[in-house]
Parts: sequence; structure tokens; C-alpha cells
Amino acid sequence: VQLQASGGGLVQAGGSLRLSCVASGRTFSRYVMGWFHQAPGKEREFVAAVSQSGIGTRYADSVKGRFTVSRDNAKNTVYLQMIGLKSEDTAVYYCAADFGTILQKGFGNWGQGTQVTVSS
Repeated sequence: VQLQASGGGLVQAGGSLRLSCVASGRTFSRYVMGWFHQAPGKEREFVAAVSQSGIGTRYADSVKGRFTVSRDNAKNTVYLQMIGLKSEDTAVYYCAADFGTILQKGFGNWGQGTQVTVSS
């Protein structure tokens, strides 16, 4: 599967952004989808995941209550709605796909990143 993320940009602290990730192919609904981010000088970290049906979700503690992950299987797209952005959310955001569950830690398919910059 090929993944194309978009929607990043520059936003003031407290603002919001919605990231999108479009997947190629006809098997999108079989993949659990994840979002990760990587800040400068840091390792890539898990942000959120959504199950194949869209019902199950999991979030990193740092984004709970502020970020919402969702998907539209008819559009082969997964979203990350981000509100209440903080400067520490500044990072390159990546979407990822794999077969499995929202509890898994490793994802085998990655898209290119989209930069999110939060100014304080």
C-alpha cells in the first residue's frame, strides 16, 4: 500500500489542523492505520491508531482529549483532527498501515511525512 499524507502547516498555539492520509489500492479496509510524529532530534513516536472498522482507537497520553483519529474506508483515507495544539506538537507527522490491531507497535508501510509547526 502506498500512503500520501497532507494537511500540515504552521499554526498558532491553541489552533487546530486536520491531517489526511490517502492510501492506494483496494485493500485499505484491511489495514489498521496509525499516525506517528518525529520532532527534531527525537525518535519517531506513536500518536494514534484506528482499527479497520474505525470503531477502535488508541492514543498516546500526550494527545488524549486533543486529537481524534478517524477513517473513511470508502475514500481510502485516514484523518487526524488536532485541536488545542501546543508547541511540543511540532513535528513531522507520518501515517502508517499494517495488518493487525490497534495495539501493535510496529507498522510495515509508511507514507512521507507532513510538517506541523506550532508557534507559541
